[in-house]
Amino acid sequence: MGVQDDIGPHQHLARMAGEWDGTYRLWFEPDMLAGESSQRGSLRPILGGRFLLHEYSWDFDGRSYAGIAMYGYHIDERRWECAWVDSFHTGSSIMFSASPETAVAERFSVLGSYGDGQAPPGPRWGWRTEIEQPDDDRLVIVMTNIAPDGREGRAVEVNYVRVR
Repeated sequence: MGVQDDIGPHQHLARMAGEWDGTYRLWFEPDMLAGESSQRGSLRPILGGRFLLHEYSWDFDGRSYAGIAMYGYHIDERRWECAWVDSFHTGSSIMFSASPETAVAERFSVLGSYGDGQAPPGPRWGWRTEIEQPDDDRLVIVMTNIAPDGREGRAVEVNYVRVR
């Protein structure tokens, strides 16, 4: 989202609304693509356009997966926020993410974290989600995994094309 920097954050959300088809790419290790499939997504405004609900599905390794994310811009805090769940990445947790205090209203970028699944728990890992809309008919979602030591690696990339 940065093509029309003169519009507000809720107009950016509205611009993303629609039905989308695209390519889903998954990495478990940096520079080692684990899989690629088609992904179908629906993004629709909810609660009077204050939020955008993203419902999507894709296949990996012969199995089907689905997810839901809710995106919004918190006007008082001047930051993007996201709540995300899916049947592949998040297990039984809801990942809450927010942009840093220095957020740019025209660029959706949020950071969340998750545990390592060990008992006792080790250091948390970071998870950054960025959404760009180069034009009205394309949408790119990139999710980056951030190790506790700060190393980053692409985890997911979705390249959507508007269906309607």
